[in-house]
Amino acid sequence: MSAVAPRPAHLDVGQLPVDRSWFLQVNHVARSTPWLHGAALAYASYGVVLFALLLLGGWWAARRRRDAGAVAAALWAPVGMLLAVALNQPLGAWVAERRPYDVLPHVLVLASRTTDFSFPSDHAVMAGAVAAGLLAADRRWGLVALVAAVLMACTRVYVGAHFPGDVLAGLAFGAAVTLLGLLLVRRPLRLLVVRLEDTRLRVLLVAG
Repeated sequence: MSAVAPRPAHLDVGQLPVDRSWFLQVNHVARSTPWLHGAALAYASYGVVLFALLLLGGWWAARRRRDAGAVAAALWAPVGMLLAVALNQPLGAWVAERRPYDVLPHVLVLASRTTDFSFPSDHAVMAGAVAAGLLAADRRWGLVALVAAVLMACTRVYVGAHFPGDVLAGLAFGAAVTLLGLLLVRRPLRLLVVRLEDTRLRVLLVAG
């Protein structure tokens, strides 16, 4: 019986050929900036709260504009985010990429260690999905969310939780799920919003 072929070494250090070198460069920066550790770890761990507030802000802005299409996009944004994170679970389990600290000894790790998959990053998927949804609903809130999403991706690598490829793929996957879903549901959801404007739910959909 033939032996099982060994797993290629490059697959143990991220999905991109440059994942190892990029991660080590960011890790070197983290070692040189101890004054930033607390803030980076706090945002990497609890920044999800900011994205929840951004979703509320985007909905409020769309409501004030009295634009049924914008309201529909704002209502879809949290649903698209939840869908993207849910779809990411089987994808991550299938790829089964190990965390950077499991394959690169002696790196600085600020995040709590976990046995969960590394690719794609759940946090980046969430952030990318919210940013895409809010860009479709309100440009100003969407741009703020986009900056917050990029910052989330950077801090997840900075604290040693993910390779750069993990967060780049996460941002792209989250945004794709939200935008593709919006293409399918925007028209019926907009019609639903218009109908609900004549009900007691109007206060949730239109300002004034």
